[in-house]
Amino acid sequence: MNKKELRAKYKALRQQLSIDEIEDKSLAIANRTLQLDIWEKIYFHLYLTIEELKEVETEFILQILAGKDKEILVSKCDFESCGMTNYLLTDNTKFQKNQYNIYEPVDGIEVPNSKVEVVFVPLLAYDKLGNRVGYGKGFYDAFLAKCPEDVIKVGLSFFEPEEIIEEVFPTDIRLDYCVTPKTIHSFN
Repeated sequence: MNKKELRAKYKALRQQLSIDEIEDKSLAIANRTLQLDIWEKIYFHLYLTIEELKEVETEFILQILAGKDKEILVSKCDFESCGMTNYLLTDNTKFQKNQYNIYEPVDGIEVPNSKVEVVFVPLLAYDKLGNRVGYGKGFYDAFLAKCPEDVIKVGLSFFEPEEIIEEVFPTDIRLDYCVTPKTIHSFN
C-alpha cells in the first residue's frame, strides 16, 4: 500500500477503538517499553497525545520517565518551517493546544537536538523494515535528521506492521523499534 492508503486505513482502524481499549493498549505499550535497552539514556523526547486522533496515550510513558528521573523533552512545532523546538518538561511548564489540537509548551528551557538520545515517535503505520507513515507533514523526519546519528527511534503503535510501505523516500527516517501491546519489533 502507498502512504495515502495506509493513512486512511489506520485512521479508520483507530476510530474503531474505544476509550477503554486505547487506555488498556497504551498501558500495555508503556509497560513493554521497560524491556527496551534504552534506560541508561538521559534525554527522552516524548510526543504528547492528540486524543482526537486516538493516538497511543503517552501519559503512561511520561510517568515511567518521571519515575526514572529522566530529562523529558516536549516539542513545539513551527508550521512554516515544519521544524520542532525541544523544551525541557518541568513542573512549571505550561501548555496550550495549537490549531491541530497538539498540546505544546508555551515557553520554557530550550534543549538542543544534539542532546536528544531517545525519541518516542508518533505514527499511523509502519512496516517490517522500520519505515513509518505519519501524518504527512514531515515534522519528525526533519527533526530526526537533526538529532545525533545514534539517536534511538521508538515508534508506538496499537497495530502490527504492514509487510512493506510503498513510496519510501530518502528523507524518510526508519525506526529502530516499534512497541505494540503484544511485542517489540526491532529493525536493527
